[in-house]
Amino acid sequence: MGKGRVGIWDWVIAVGVAASLLIAGLSGQHPSADLAPLGYLLLTGSGLALGARRWAPVVVLAVTGLGALGYQAVGFDVPVIAYLFAVYAAVRAGHRLVTVVGSVVMLAVLPLAILVSPHDWAVGEAFTQSRNVLELAWLIAAGAAGEALRQAERRADEAERTREETARRRADEERLHIARELHDSLTHQISVIKLQAEVAVHLAHRRGEQVPESLLAIRDAGREAARELRATLEALRDDDKNPPHGLDHVPDLVQRARTTGLDAKLTIEGHRNDVPAAVERTAYRIVQESLTNIARHAAAATASVRIDYRPDALVIQVDDDGTATPDSAPVPGVGLLGMRERVTALGGHLRAAPRSEGGFTVQAELPVDQTS
Repeated sequence: MGKGRVGIWDWVIAVGVAASLLIAGLSGQHPSADLAPLGYLLLTGSGLALGARRWAPVVVLAVTGLGALGYQAVGFDVPVIAYLFAVYAAVRAGHRLVTVVGSVVMLAVLPLAILVSPHDWAVGEAFTQSRNVLELAWLIAAGAAGEALRQAERRADEAERTREETARRRADEERLHIARELHDSLTHQISVIKLQAEVAVHLAHRRGEQVPESLLAIRDAGREAARELRATLEALRDDDKNPPHGLDHVPDLVQRARTTGLDAKLTIEGHRNDVPAAVERTAYRIVQESLTNIARHAAAATASVRIDYRPDALVIQVDDDGTATPDSAPVPGVGLLGMRERVTALGGHLRAAPRSEGGFTVQAELPVDQTS
């Protein structure tokens, strides 16, 4: 049901309750002529206040409670129907403590309001009359109904949120699966086609032969396909919610590594030119994953991170002096496989192996010339 229809339905209920209260007041015992208009106003106002019970339930609870006390004190012996609706709405909105306190006050003050009315009630009769206009069982039932519906709505919201989270997780898993399938099935073939076409064009130029248009078309199509595939894979793999990290954040990684007790150093060589955003993100991930692996598995005392800006490539190298030896083959974990996928998707090369002098090295060469 839409918000507009809900609002209309709320006012229909409010008008209906107000009419019921007014009819009950007109058909029951009447107070003096001087107080009657005030009583009719309180009866009508108590019912109409229910139109705002969804967006101001506590205010409506107070208004209907005070209105009920008012028309009882004026002399209208009418059940406090509007107050029961307000109790239901307040509990449904989650204001249980306020509702309980307000209802206790209502039960305590209602006999006093009846005593001060123009009717000549004895004390015992006043308490009996208060039970007639506000049955404790109806009060509890209204609160219980509100709480039951609130719990049902909360469970429905949780179920909906769980479904959304499950759907989002499955979408993420499918997206990564697609990225891996594209990488496994297309990257290598496109790279081979592109390389073979470029070699053929190069040899034709060296021999002074005319290069066929079809071969040039294959070369250009290979280049374009490689660029498109890199962009697609990067978009599919980029599942971070935060702004992407790049080369400017590498010093922070090195500084954090030092806080773990690792003697980490950063060396930057060459002149920094324009580096594509995808290359920056991949370089950051390589340094991040390498330093994480060193901290977790290498048992190293020192580590060095070298960033080498070259005219056509960005070279990242991370070395450590850990326990790895040349005769111990590295186990390709998820982190290393992820690095290799990212580097390959950009048309680069990754080498991860033990060093001859002990320890481990990770070296990635990422092309920055996007025209080739």
